[in-house]
Amino acid sequence: MKELLGVLGFLALVQGALGLLHEFTRWHVGLVQRLGLLDGYEVYASVALIVLAFALFAAAESRKPG
Repeated sequence: MKELLGVLGFLALVQGALGLLHEFTRWHVGLVQRLGLLDGYEVYASVALIVLAFALFAAAESRKPG
């Protein structure tokens, strides 16, 4: 479970960072800008993904090994 939380946290962090990169450079990377339902809220969604990533990392660290 600890590894799964770590992987999910990493994916959320990467997608959040790519979403912010897209907003500031207009490179077409990541999944956040491709979701039509988030039009106009891409920056907020990217920041939320980064916060979620840190929460998942904290949850992974609090899990007992095994």
